Amino acid sequence: MAFDLLGKLGEDGVMGAVFSEERAVADWLAVEAAFARALADAGVIDQARGERIAAACRLDVIDRERLWKETRNVGYPILPLVKQIVGALSDDDAAWVHYGATTQDIMDCALALQLRDAADRLVVLAGQFGDAIATLVERHADSVMPGRTHAQQAVPTTFGLKLAVYLDQLGRDRARLESAKTRAAVVSSYGAGGTSAALGDNGPKVRTALAAHLGLADANLPWHVARDRVAELTNAAALVAGTCVRFAREVVDLSRTEVGEVSEATGKYRGASSTMPQKSNPISAEAIIGFGVVAQNSANAMLRALEAGHERAAGEWQIEWRAVPDCLIAAASALDVAREAAEHLLVFPDRMRANLARDGGRIMAEAYMITLADHLGRDVAHESVYEAVLLSRADDLPLSEALRRSVSPELWDRIATVLPEPDTYLGNATELCAAALSTWRTRA
Repeated sequence: MAFDLLGKLGEDGVMGAVFSEERAVADWLAVEAAFARALADAGVIDQARGERIAAACRLDVIDRERLWKETRNVGYPILPLVKQIVGALSDDDAAWVHYGATTQDIMDCALALQLRDAADRLVVLAGQFGDAIATLVERHADSVMPGRTHAQQAVPTTFGLKLAVYLDQLGRDRARLESAKTRAAVVSSYGAGGTSAALGDNGPKVRTALAAHLGLADANLPWHVARDRVAELTNAAALVAGTCVRFAREVVDLSRTEVGEVSEATGKYRGASSTMPQKSNPISAEAIIGFGVVAQNSANAMLRALEAGHERAAGEWQIEWRAVPDCLIAAASALDVAREAAEHLLVFPDRMRANLARDGGRIMAEAYMITLADHLGRDVAHESVYEAVLLSRADDLPLSEALRRSVSPELWDRIATVLPEPDTYLGNATELCAAALSTWRTRA
């Protein structure tokens, strides 16, 4: 096994367990046990036989070393698994193990169980990250800071409103995960070519009973090669991972030495350099970006799995075996690290306010233009403020002084006392923060 250094920086253990070797084998056995009981429920075998077969579907029956050795030869694990179950039964009972099923039915049912639990875990983690963001939104609804477009100062905003946008995005992320879960957690029991021919008229009854035993939804058609359900969930996971990455990049940008508006949690040697003693690197943000990009790339690989042809894939299915765990584990890890980063984020409102003046107050250019527009019209006002900005830069003047020199004394007398300050040019920022908090908490 390759050493996973990124995983050591914060892999989500709960999601890792969902896609562990032991969980995979246990789920295959659980599906085989449920299938035997479904055969009994449908009257294909008697109830006692179904229970004896189910009782043999235990982890201690399986020699895993033998299982993987034989799997490398067969190409799939279910035939070797079934042979070991058969070996734990009488000949009469053994004859009915896996009766009418196919390998992919068993593995897809097990996958559906994993996807259900994975989606639940992602929803929980998205909720925890969102709650941490909500706390910051509430705390900093009125913390004035520079809004930035194209990475340059634009107009004043608040740190709370900046994060309210993340909160709203996380709400959509969570809804997508919940919706994708309902379509992914479905049973598969249609046999070799999707016709259920081996079970004849009993096929629908066995499938419905199997779904009930596993706690999955019934499926009205086979989905051996229709992998949109799986791809939908992985892409929903990639989207929430993308939200985490965007948050992480924001932390990186705002914690730059020249900006200094936020910082990750501090502590002895946290984010330290081996050679530059002054460094306190944004290590959580860096891990989030790593996990998030892995999730996105793995979800992209799942789009190739959609190309499976005919009634059974020839290689496309195998893409899932790596892409699905990689995507969902990475997405969960990104969320968990992001939650921790948000919970411990250090915010510096005084630095935010100081940065409003870094560019000579030119962040108020739109505000000044709107004030002038009441006297000159918007177009002329825009040109007047634009000329004042040029003068401000050329002579290193505050924008207000440059504007005073650019307009007539009469006009300046009319506007000098009503020119907005950053605190008075925030539009609906406070109300928008409140709306985002209300929406998040209502959905929760």
